[in-house]
Amino acid sequence: MTVFFPLDTAKSRLQVDEKRKSRSTPVILAEIAKEEGILSLYRGWLPVISSLCCSNFVYFYTFNTLKRLNAAGPGKSRPGRDLLMGVAAGVVNVLLTTPMWVVNTRLKLQGVKFRNEDLQQTHYRGIFDAFSQIISKEGPATLWNGTLPSLILVLNPAVQFMFYEGMKRRAGKGGKKISSAEIFLIGAIAKAIATTATYPLQTVQAILRFGQYKGDGKGGVIGSISNVFYLLMERIKKYGILGLYKGLEAKLLQTVLTAALMFVVYEKITAATFKVMGLNKKLKH
Repeated sequence: MTVFFPLDTAKSRLQVDEKRKSRSTPVILAEIAKEEGILSLYRGWLPVISSLCCSNFVYFYTFNTLKRLNAAGPGKSRPGRDLLMGVAAGVVNVLLTTPMWVVNTRLKLQGVKFRNEDLQQTHYRGIFDAFSQIISKEGPATLWNGTLPSLILVLNPAVQFMFYEGMKRRAGKGGKKISSAEIFLIGAIAKAIATTATYPLQTVQAILRFGQYKGDGKGGVIGSISNVFYLLMERIKKYGILGLYKGLEAKLLQTVLTAALMFVVYEKITAATFKVMGLNKKLKH
């Protein structure tokens, strides 16, 4: 994540600052570095890494617990079961970690030179100060801004894991050992499919977490659905269908490379852990 973090910075700027004209990732990175300094490419690194660690822990712990329970039951693993386990793990993850992602979105975009003059700057001294100010000025519920698109976006890791587990089973058919290079490629393909399918909702999610879209005043689920639908339609009206995918290039480069590397490390750590615990045979597909 640290290596590819500038790509995440470029993606966030394109999602929230809709008046930024540049579309090419290298050009955007060069603009940010020139206007705000090289270190601005890593603005918000600490809160993002903290959120990512917590989020991955919750997601992988829940997913592998469900996977182990499934392995202990009758029948073989199937893509449908993988999808359901991914959705369940994603819902748990969203409900527990959304406040952290709201805070890190605010911190990542603090001190930014926006092209859109309507966007207001925030003034937080750090993670805990951001939590404190958001709760006192906007109310605790603000920490769960963007929960609806986030819940829909559980399909992203769910679809990712469905394709990942399916391709991994196919590659390892007949007891064949899967190499790190194959795991890297499988992880990259699975993440690319999931990211492209759900990217428009990720844009809406970023806008809502930033907290400057006030919506139509309706509360609850109906209001949330209305806000998501409005933001999607407004994006299409202004920029066409391709406007929903603004920043996708940077997002794909960052998430695909990060996820592919993560899967290689994940498989190695999982295999070593299960071997030490003597669980490798029980957890084979």
